[in-house]
Amino acid sequence: MADIERETMEYDVVIVGAGPAGLSAAIRLKQLNADLEVVVLEKGSEVGAHILSGAVLDPSGLDKLIPDWKEKGAPLNVPVKEDNFYALGAAGQMRIPNFPMPPLMNNHGNYIVSMGNVCRWMAEQAEALGVEIFPGMACSELVYGDNGEVKGVVAGVFGLEADGSLGPNSEPGMELHGKYVFLSEGVRGSLSKEVIEKYGLSDDSEPQKYGLGMKEIWEIDPAKHKEGTVTHTMGWPLGSNAGGGSFIYHLENNQVYVGFVVHLNYKNPHLFPYMEFQRFKHHPMVADLLKGGKRVAYGARAISEGGYQSMPKMVASGVALLGCSVGMVNVPRIKGNHNAMLSGIAAAEAAYAAIQEGRSGDELHDYETEVRKGPIGKDLKKVRNVKPLWSKFGMVASLAIGGFDMWVQTITKGFSPLGTLKHGKNDAQATEPASAHKPIDYPKPDGTLSFDRLTNVSFAMTNHEESQPCHLQLADPMLPISDNLPMYDEPAQRYCPAGVYEVLEKDGKKEFVVNFQNCVHCKTCDIKDPAQNITWVTPQGGDGPNYPNM
Repeated sequence: MADIERETMEYDVVIVGAGPAGLSAAIRLKQLNADLEVVVLEKGSEVGAHILSGAVLDPSGLDKLIPDWKEKGAPLNVPVKEDNFYALGAAGQMRIPNFPMPPLMNNHGNYIVSMGNVCRWMAEQAEALGVEIFPGMACSELVYGDNGEVKGVVAGVFGLEADGSLGPNSEPGMELHGKYVFLSEGVRGSLSKEVIEKYGLSDDSEPQKYGLGMKEIWEIDPAKHKEGTVTHTMGWPLGSNAGGGSFIYHLENNQVYVGFVVHLNYKNPHLFPYMEFQRFKHHPMVADLLKGGKRVAYGARAISEGGYQSMPKMVASGVALLGCSVGMVNVPRIKGNHNAMLSGIAAAEAAYAAIQEGRSGDELHDYETEVRKGPIGKDLKKVRNVKPLWSKFGMVASLAIGGFDMWVQTITKGFSPLGTLKHGKNDAQATEPASAHKPIDYPKPDGTLSFDRLTNVSFAMTNHEESQPCHLQLADPMLPISDNLPMYDEPAQRYCPAGVYEVLEKDGKKEFVVNFQNCVHCKTCDIKDPAQNITWVTPQGGDGPNYPNM
């Protein structure tokens, strides 16, 4: 569609994604110079509609961006009062004491929040400063300049025919150009993926690693509710099948966030992450908490877990990657929102300085330097070996050796006797043939504590216009049946937390069906498919989940 003539709008900075990174960048740019023209484009139907996070928020990023956030009514209403860690077995649990844990694991001073609501509040602050924010505007293409630099994006394409062509009711969208373009799309964004590949930004870094995070909001019996309590678990039901764990956060109004993370480097293609989550809720400790309550929301998203050694180069000509587009999650802390905010601030300050000097379309090297050498780099560097230790040696070794390594680096300010461990394979390559593993028998959901996928997906309120092109693109439509099914028992049937992919039989033949209407934009298929045959691209703006307060 490169030959289509579109209306063009010019800005100083174009920001893709109204998450914590993009909104922080927009706010900081306007704080530095109220006359800068700044636009934020958000694919969700409203700001926050596609935001899903745990979340226990470290307020350090917000402290730097808006020091008087309390007076301005930021929705950080539930300070953490109690921290619990448990190792689970099938019938019981063992409390892991807090005292041997490195100081960085302490949640004192942090808040249990809905990041969707935090982003909605941040958007209000940005608009008050004069930032233009356009929700429901998916960015489907990058626009390149004459010298190969990124100079803008195409946004607002609507009503395409199923084959991707323009129809009588199609809107071709517009080009939004900027002196700089910030990509803050979240994990595995389609434009960020293109930029990383085009400019070879990950050539000198380790493969990015991912987890699949699934989350439900429950309203529970008030007698069981303990506002401000944070609980993390590991062990059962995953055991040796996969790395991962859970979180249970008590926020206000008798609500509890119940979440489960499965590391996507698991080997057994029979593993069913969603069903592991549902089985987890039947553990006696969890079942007792949820009994008598009701699930009111569900969602899922991928989490970047590679950490310090997996961060790609963050800048190319005219473009910078922010937040989860780079991968800034501190895995043992299960926190990345503070780093996303700090990255937005750093990118804004670098772009402001460049524009003051009359520059545009070049590489914002000062941004990358600040990320790697400043608070973000320091936060991630001292936990850099936890994920590879877990991947190679399992949970117990990760707890023991990883904990020791974090203590050493706390004392030595970053030196580790282990150096910097490598990740090795990416998550797709980690998948082994189905013949090497036994199938896993999962209990049927009971409809009270555990639910089938399609029932739960209805609580994500996801919706896609059915006549548009499928946004889950298969490089080879035949490959799922010809290769993935005999070799891996087609794991897309199981790794997708929304039931998008099915293998059905029609006229005596197996058929691979893509129910893209169910998609919650988690990107797991783009990451875990062993043949890397599936590419997630953005559907038309406003489509996808509509999370109320995830």
